[in-house]
Amino acid sequence: MGTAPWSVFGTVREAVDVTGADVTVVFVPPPFAKAAVIEAADAGIGLAVVITEGIPVHDAVIFQAYAATRGTRVIGPNCPGLISPGQANAGIIPADIAAKPGRLGLVSKSGTLTYQLMYELRELGFSSAVGIGGDPVVGTTHIDCLAAFEMDPDTELIVLIGEIGGDAEERAAAYIADHITKPVIGYIAGFTAPEGKTMGHAGAIVSGSSGTADAKKQALEAAGVRVGATPTETSRLVLARLAEAHG
Repeated sequence: MGTAPWSVFGTVREAVDVTGADVTVVFVPPPFAKAAVIEAADAGIGLAVVITEGIPVHDAVIFQAYAATRGTRVIGPNCPGLISPGQANAGIIPADIAAKPGRLGLVSKSGTLTYQLMYELRELGFSSAVGIGGDPVVGTTHIDCLAAFEMDPDTELIVLIGEIGGDAEERAAAYIADHITKPVIGYIAGFTAPEGKTMGHAGAIVSGSSGTADAKKQALEAAGVRVGATPTETSRLVLARLAEAHG
């Protein structure tokens, strides 16, 4: 007997046993998110996309470490998810923003900027776009996605979106310099952000000289990444780089 698309199960394990599901999208409120991810990992789910915003950092550290011991990849938390147009969509990225498959790979801290760049580059299309989330601790990083896009034969050019706070973009720049052969175009949000004020995401805060947009831009450019001053300029850089590649 088949299962209806709206079937409700008492546990993740039961859902996996009946349907063979291997992806979960977590929308549950912050106090229960840790338990939801741990339950999914225990049930053998391979990919957990955590949309929930406001999860305590301590909880995020615990469930991400636990998921790793069970072979479960976590995207997020506080993210829009990921999409491969025409193939799969796990999360809240609107499928009609860029319904056309293409050869661009996108990794972004920001959900809104994911949507904007996908829309501006919709005529080119995307192999995949991944919103990794903007919390201080995330399960999948820029580097993880860069490595995956480097190995992906369907990805020709990578778009990297970062923002102020932390050093993820600087670490990504070092990885690009050492390991990435495909062209990368970048954008950093927050050039006008005031020091000491959280801007949007929990991890988007500048403390002293650390985590500024200028520092991230300089690190990326030193690694050969062209960085746009605005999302629209970034999309133009993508078009220019592809034009160079195709003569």
